[in-house]
Amino acid sequence: MTDTIPAWVNGDLRPVDKLEVHRRGLRHKAVSVFVLRGTEVLIQQRAAAKYHTPGLWANTCCTHPAWDEDPAACARRRLDEELGITGLAPVWRDRVEYRADVGGGLTEHEVVDLFVARARPDMPLAPNPAEVMATDWVDIYALAARTTRHPEVYTPWLRIYLAEHMNTIFGDLVTF
Repeated sequence: MTDTIPAWVNGDLRPVDKLEVHRRGLRHKAVSVFVLRGTEVLIQQRAAAKYHTPGLWANTCCTHPAWDEDPAACARRRLDEELGITGLAPVWRDRVEYRADVGGGLTEHEVVDLFVARARPDMPLAPNPAEVMATDWVDIYALAARTTRHPEVYTPWLRIYLAEHMNTIFGDLVTF
């Protein structure tokens, strides 16, 4: 298996091929990051070549950790790999679980460590075109309203995060 992620099979956590995990809808580990600038959050439009949810808007970045990879280290790694962002210190907010159909016969059943980080004023972005088509800074409350009005342009997990976990992620936005 060349591209494996930690997934639970028959109650045991083991490395499983990423595509198999999503075809079978296996429960697996994930990390999601939200980078904030005041009340704005950085979102990304997933690259057209992504194997699921291409072209949809998502949170700043998300991924599956490598086997035994620390979630915070994974968050920092993925910020760099997807967006060229380095030097941030993501703060762990909570762990949530969700299950969502992502199209093409694939299912995300994730146990997600959620992180929030503050953008530096001079923070450059260098999106990886294999991962990201576009980025945007959007007021978090406006984004929550948009995901309700136009759900078809946002990933299922972003819609779930904002509908069910917004207070957990952003509840103390002013004092964070």
